[in-house]
Amino acid sequence: MPQTAPGAAAAASSKKQGGEQPDSSPAQKAQRSKTGRLLEDADKKTRRLKDVEISIPIVYGTISFWLGKKASEYNSHKWTVYVRGATNEDLSVIVKRAVFQLHPSFNNPTRVVESAPFELSESGWGEFEIAITLFFHSDVCDKQLDLYHQLRLYPDDDSGPQSTKKPVVVETYDEIVFSEPTESFFLRVQNHPAAIVPRLPAGLSFPPPGPIEHVNENKRGDTKDHPLSQWFMNFSEADELLKLAAARQQVQAHIVKLRRQLSMIDGMPQQSKAVSGQ
Repeated sequence: MPQTAPGAAAAASSKKQGGEQPDSSPAQKAQRSKTGRLLEDADKKTRRLKDVEISIPIVYGTISFWLGKKASEYNSHKWTVYVRGATNEDLSVIVKRAVFQLHPSFNNPTRVVESAPFELSESGWGEFEIAITLFFHSDVCDKQLDLYHQLRLYPDDDSGPQSTKKPVVVETYDEIVFSEPTESFFLRVQNHPAAIVPRLPAGLSFPPPGPIEHVNENKRGDTKDHPLSQWFMNFSEADELLKLAAARQQVQAHIVKLRRQLSMIDGMPQQSKAVSGQ
């Protein structure tokens, strides 16, 4: 569980000392008010919402281009590996940094990307597995997520010869589910397009979020206008996939319930025979 921020702890200490003085200046009163907000923010980062799940659909993959006439024996393709939102939205709302582990033959094979978009571009001649590790903000999750993706440079046999204009695209759709999220996490993503946030349980409510600033401006991590977006696969039906998964769970639960009822019915004649035998 995330720890209280050092700034909040320091503020709490100054508040305690200030309370021992009989007269407080306006500046000291303002400091106490600020301290109260810091403590409240710290509580939101640790308080968790039970029976609530937040789902973040993501896509990770690679796009590789053949260099054509510029290709050489040891440099035949340029490629980009990335993690993006399923509908190309900014993932920095949950992801703090991404680490890409390349083949040991690359210089500095461990690449750290500290801000969105979480991607890197390279060039080479061989295919290999890329390990991707996502680290989340402190109020989201204290565990990392490890993903693995196989870089592909060459098209399938039935897709025709290589082309400098048509890349080889390999992507994987996945969903990151956060159970019992913190209040601060929930408030931050409840209207974010990258997150699928359910309704709160009965009796639990939050004030409506404030106005969204710079609504018409694209964030740096927003990949809707990404130069490679024309090659991204369409995962705009992520919501429908989640609904189908939830429906399957309900059906499975109903099947389990029916099986229990059938087992009880099957047991009833045996009990009747045992009674008649006596």
